[in-house]
Amino acid sequence: MIYQKFYVVLLHWEFLYVIAALNLAYPISPWRFKLFCAPPNTTDSSFLSPAGISKNASALSGAYEAAFEANLNASSVYVSELSKTIFHCCFGNDRGKNCSVLAGNTEGKTLASMVKALTFHQLGVNWDIECWMKGDLTSFVCHMEPSLKSPFKSYDSKVHLFYDLPEVVGDLPLPLLKNSFQTVQCNCSVRECDCHVPVPRDKLNHSLLMYLEMTSAGVTFQSPLMSVQPMLVVKPDPPLGLHMEITDDGNLKISWDSPTVLLFPLQYQVKYLENSTVIREAAEVVSAPSLLLHSVLPGSSYEVQVRTKRSDGLGVWSDWSLPRVFTTQDVVYFPPKILTSVGSNASFHCIYKNENQIISSKQIVWWMNLAEKIPGIQYSSMNDHVSKVTFSNLKATRPRGKFAYDAVYCCSGQECHHRYAELYVIDVNINISCETDGYLTKMTCRWSPSTIQSLVGSTVQLRYHRSSLYCSDRPSIHPASEPKSCILQRDGFYECVFQPIFLLSGYTMWIRINHSLGSLESPPTCVLPDSVVKPLPPSSVKAEITINTGLLKISWEKPVFPENNLQFQIRYGLNGKEIQWKVHEVFDAKSKSASLPVLDLCAVYVAQVRCRRLDGLGYWSNWSRPAYTLVMDVKVPMRGPEFWRIMNGDITKKERNVTLLWKPLMKNDSLCSVRRYVVQHRTAHNGTWSEDAGDQTNLTFLWAEQAHTVTVLAINSIGASLANFNLTFSWPMSKVSAVQSLSAYPLSSSCVILSWTLSPGDYNLIYLIIEWKNLNEDDGIKWLKIPSNVKKYYIHDNFIPIEKYQFSLYPVFLEGVGKPKIINGFTQDDMDKQQNDAGLYVIVPIIISSCVLLLGTLLISHQRMKKLFWEDVPNPKNCSWAQGLNFQKRTDIL
Repeated sequence: MIYQKFYVVLLHWEFLYVIAALNLAYPISPWRFKLFCAPPNTTDSSFLSPAGISKNASALSGAYEAAFEANLNASSVYVSELSKTIFHCCFGNDRGKNCSVLAGNTEGKTLASMVKALTFHQLGVNWDIECWMKGDLTSFVCHMEPSLKSPFKSYDSKVHLFYDLPEVVGDLPLPLLKNSFQTVQCNCSVRECDCHVPVPRDKLNHSLLMYLEMTSAGVTFQSPLMSVQPMLVVKPDPPLGLHMEITDDGNLKISWDSPTVLLFPLQYQVKYLENSTVIREAAEVVSAPSLLLHSVLPGSSYEVQVRTKRSDGLGVWSDWSLPRVFTTQDVVYFPPKILTSVGSNASFHCIYKNENQIISSKQIVWWMNLAEKIPGIQYSSMNDHVSKVTFSNLKATRPRGKFAYDAVYCCSGQECHHRYAELYVIDVNINISCETDGYLTKMTCRWSPSTIQSLVGSTVQLRYHRSSLYCSDRPSIHPASEPKSCILQRDGFYECVFQPIFLLSGYTMWIRINHSLGSLESPPTCVLPDSVVKPLPPSSVKAEITINTGLLKISWEKPVFPENNLQFQIRYGLNGKEIQWKVHEVFDAKSKSASLPVLDLCAVYVAQVRCRRLDGLGYWSNWSRPAYTLVMDVKVPMRGPEFWRIMNGDITKKERNVTLLWKPLMKNDSLCSVRRYVVQHRTAHNGTWSEDAGDQTNLTFLWAEQAHTVTVLAINSIGASLANFNLTFSWPMSKVSAVQSLSAYPLSSSCVILSWTLSPGDYNLIYLIIEWKNLNEDDGIKWLKIPSNVKKYYIHDNFIPIEKYQFSLYPVFLEGVGKPKIINGFTQDDMDKQQNDAGLYVIVPIIISSCVLLLGTLLISHQRMKKLFWEDVPNPKNCSWAQGLNFQKRTDIL
């Protein structure tokens, strides 16, 4: 049966507000619904289609639309008839209309509006409408599509949406008022219209009342009143960040990011197309933002899309996400990369495909860095195609140039694919050291990331958990941990400060290493702030050499914190550029000083003190500020100076001037300074008297008596020297000759040896005095005191061979100074030998230099002669006739 062409123009829907007065509204479902319009007496099934169009009329749609537009443009008669025809409009879905109940509603409680439309042989039309709340919960959207293709493309059409969000008092909405509706203009294109209603966040659970109004060609239409609760029709945004990867178990993991607004739980629908040996399409609904696909084979591709919806079934499915394609390689490693720690175990799986054929797992071998074949004992076959290799008790990976990992290859016999798995083994045994300051207010922890610097792209973080009291015997990583901010110092260490602190709380801490391949954690360590205290250094440190006892006394004051018993450590040494420290321990917690013996009482000593807890916990404090001793007299001088004399005057006279000479006392003898020297005289007639020499080292007096004894005393701030030297001048003893012979032999310009023999006799000889002087210069005499049992002595001085020297040897007896043995110059035999040796020293170096010069001349002449005589002689190997001849082989000429 051929139907006539129908021409329908839907220009406007007019809404009867009496429906609102009856408080009846069409509830919007969270799926697509339809708006049907037809004459009141139309009850046949054709009502489901546009007016007068049968179910088989889709093939005529093109001709119908053209005829409709032509006839509408050709005449204006139809417009005049719009006000003459009334249609019923009602809502339904794709399964059919639901208007039968409306026809019998004689009391006016109907969902139908009175619609003015164009009349044809059979009149009717339907619209597809879908409404939802946007995923960001900011606006409500209604989307309209007419069943006719582009019915209004030749006319100016406007669509408005009127809406109202009534206030709610308690659980009941306020009465609806006609003037309470607000309006928004819809955005329309040739094919569709979109209307956006702003909804405040606090009214998402209120009822939204609305109706549509369309104006076209001067005619207005209205839809029935609609009601919806925006929170129940939310259409989330499509998931983002779609990502696919091969898991450690060899499965394909599809994951994505949930929408940002999550006021309710979501469910997800995943559809994927698998194209391997068999093309397979499937769709699955999951509650988590990920999906695992099993039995992934090499060389397969997967195209995936995801959409989301409220998990309780309410609302609208989101749009599908953009498709994402993932293709597996010919050699599949799972996992492709492993990040683990030293001492752990790790395993790789592999599926090997070669020329569209999957290799049997029993034929697969494994290599490390293509340089070391992994022993077969570490292989295992998981099934016919999956091979597994296991590494036990792994050692830290040694970086090789830019590569900070070991490459693990899965090979088919001797053939290896260029793809490989990566093994990162990191030493996570990081030492965390903490110390509490001396004021017990903060704890500073330090640790070095040097063992993990080869892991590029990693971040490190210190995490900790504080227990209420003390540390457990076996610290473990606590799930309720907190991060701690640490600052990288110039020395490469991280430093973290805990402040305030609880002295008796256990701080369990560890280092977390975050990387794209996973995270690692160092072994946890527990620190008790009270056990890692670094006290303040002792204060008021003083150092001094005690008077009379001659000990180095060091005193100090104990720091206020901590209140525990402390031990002390003293270091001391002679002050200088490089101090050789000596250390002394003090374990008595009540001690505040220590006295130590030292060798040099007249030197400046420097001393420092530090402390720590007596039970050994915590750290040594820093060394205190250095304290220095002052050089001062601590005892009387140990002895007086050694001295000698110079005789002046006529030896025949009984009175002679004697000048005493002595050397200044060293600090070790004077302890530690000499303020003045005093000469004591003793004679038989005049008795004893003293002369003050001040700080001079000589004194002249008149020797006029038969015997005159003198003593030189050294005096410091404490007193006079106790042990002193005596010298007696006696006229009778000055004539006693005890030295039989004296010889002087020059060994070099800086050393002369003196030898002598003493005359036999019963002498009370105390010591000998050697005296020498240069006769050509008036430099004074030099002298040495030597023991009486010595027979020869080496004199070290600056001796000039051409000068003449006088050597004297004086015997000193208890009764006085004896007669000296004097020689002028060196022994003659020795002088001749020295002159011969001097000539030899000059000649030998000259001979050696001449030989070296002659040898160099011969070498230079040899090279020049060689160039002169052989310059024109050709090399036979460069001649063409000599090519191929062996010049080392002998040939006989017949």
